[in-house]
Amino acid sequence: MMAENKEEFSKFIAENKGKRKFKQTVELAINFKGIDFTKQDNRLNLEVNLPNGKGKTKKVAVFSTDRNLSEQAKTNGVEVIDGAQIEQIGKDPARLNSLLEYELIAQPSLMPVIAKNLGQFLGTRNKMPKPLIGSSNIANISEELNKRIQLRNRGKNLPTIHCIVGTEDMEPEKIYANVQEVISTVTKKVGNAHVRSAYVKLTMSKPFKVA
Repeated sequence: MMAENKEEFSKFIAENKGKRKFKQTVELAINFKGIDFTKQDNRLNLEVNLPNGKGKTKKVAVFSTDRNLSEQAKTNGVEVIDGAQIEQIGKDPARLNSLLEYELIAQPSLMPVIAKNLGQFLGTRNKMPKPLIGSSNIANISEELNKRIQLRNRGKNLPTIHCIVGTEDMEPEKIYANVQEVISTVTKKVGNAHVRSAYVKLTMSKPFKVA
């Protein structure tokens, strides 16, 4: 249901970029109607892989006790967190907070101990690690994590979701494609009739209507 206004969108990005002393993110807000978000079953919890990434790369870390996995991780620039230290990390506020700087993945056998010791902290912040399934290539997983966003309702009574769809230094066409992907994913889940509107804005700009 996205409006065909790619040229206007590109103009909007061009007019608002480069006006701050920091790199602005580009954010999307989607507003809903006719959905009772007080009901748990209606709340959104969707993963979307942005086709052109988020415009910035976050460090990736893996929980591991497996030597081969650890070596593969280091070869691909992924930091290794010793799985034997998970319980201690759960008791150390500074180390817990440091985990928020990373996209996290984990050796599958460590997921129960991670859930037990770190789940309350990471889960409430939507930062639980993604388990490495089968012969997953850690380099590919790292790339995927830096494209993935999570769409969740911020409150049970708020008929809206917000997410990052890029940064101001990305080509407008690539940001536009990311926006299309998010809106398409959401409308497939809830139906066009339940999407009231969608707006894009840079960190410090006014909003621009895209749907």
